[in-house]
Amino acid sequence: MLDSLRDGLQAAVKKLVGASAVDEGAVKEFVRDLQRALIQADVNVKLALEVTERVQRRALEEKPSPGVTKKDQVVSILYEEIVRMMGGEGGPKMDKGRLNLIVMLGVQGSGKTTMTAKLAHFYAKRGFRVGVVAADTFRPGAVAQLTTLAASSPGVEVFSNEKEKDPVKIAREGRKRFEGNKNLVIVDTAGRHKEEKGLLKEMKDVVGEVKPDATILVIDGTIGQQCYNQAMAFHQTAPVGGIAITKLDGTAKGGGAIAASAATGAKVFFIGTGERIDDLEEFAPTRFVGRLLGMGDLKSLMDMVRQAEVEVDEKAMQRVMSGKMTMDDLLAQFEQMKKFGSLKKVLDHIPGVSGSLNAEELDKVEGRLAVYKSIIQSMTKDERTDPQTIGSSRLRRIAKGSGRTEKDVRELLSRYKQMKSVVKASKGREFRQMVRRMGGE
Repeated sequence: MLDSLRDGLQAAVKKLVGASAVDEGAVKEFVRDLQRALIQADVNVKLALEVTERVQRRALEEKPSPGVTKKDQVVSILYEEIVRMMGGEGGPKMDKGRLNLIVMLGVQGSGKTTMTAKLAHFYAKRGFRVGVVAADTFRPGAVAQLTTLAASSPGVEVFSNEKEKDPVKIAREGRKRFEGNKNLVIVDTAGRHKEEKGLLKEMKDVVGEVKPDATILVIDGTIGQQCYNQAMAFHQTAPVGGIAITKLDGTAKGGGAIAASAATGAKVFFIGTGERIDDLEEFAPTRFVGRLLGMGDLKSLMDMVRQAEVEVDEKAMQRVMSGKMTMDDLLAQFEQMKKFGSLKKVLDHIPGVSGSLNAEELDKVEGRLAVYKSIIQSMTKDERTDPQTIGSSRLRRIAKGSGRTEKDVRELLSRYKQMKSVVKASKGREFRQMVRRMGGE
């Protein structure tokens, strides 16, 4: 996610940290690198210049606190200014003790209906009783899509009335239907283009009827800094309480999208980080920028663990941490990892590891994990418990049974021994070297 911005910022920081001294020349060179990184990530040129000018002025004028090096101070200034560019903290205020209402707005094709389902899933996982109102009567198939997506979230109920074409009436009926048995109602409205005055009026009427606690504008992250004009057009019709940005997992324009959205004065509430129903996270600029700069984000990682419903086997964890890990423990870790969608998503959140491995290295690792999994599944129970019993004849049998080569099996056994010795390492050079070795280097 946001690889262009992340790589550019981290390269600039790395260059600064490697400089022999942080004088005026080094600061100005650092600022030029920052400008290049921001503009290449599609951040508005004027905004990029404003941010970097503040970094330069503060870096040259402010004195480091006692015990803080000049390099650390400049990096800290960069962190603060990028956070400022990304907007304020805080999502919609939801209270389980009453009925909360959210209206979803957005241009057709922005991913609004998918975001509505993700949001329902997000809050259902946090103990809310969620009802979704399918009030998009404009796009064919919108109701069916929403119903299908919401079906994967236990407890989420969808209200629709395909005989009724007036979205205002549907919104009113949906609210009435869920009052008393739900504490969160999310209304999915029709996708609109900012030039279509009739649809914008319809949006205003729905908001006026429902009187939501929050209106959330869904914006496609691939349009970059164009988000600003889109958000302002909606904001002038019905005040936008917050913004949810989709498709950030596959675009280089994400930095521009977030910065442009924040520039409207509306907070970015949520960001979509993938195609799965649980690929959604609350946007917190401080934590997000920490990941961009390679500082990690352990709080979001814990949220991911909770949302993925990763189960912790205490006995297995004790074996792993004591260096007595079995092949079954290793296989269980592979299965748990699948719940996150990708290894890269996990490592991006770990301080000291975030940003230190490139996408190619991680692709190699994930490819090897698939190989290792098939090999482990071809072992007997005794072999999984004590891999030292695997001699040449057993090795040949396992290779044949898994459809892999004998070299692959030897490689797994070698990696297994290495992983046992470094399993307690969660960051730093030793961990990175281990991951690279797993990738076949």
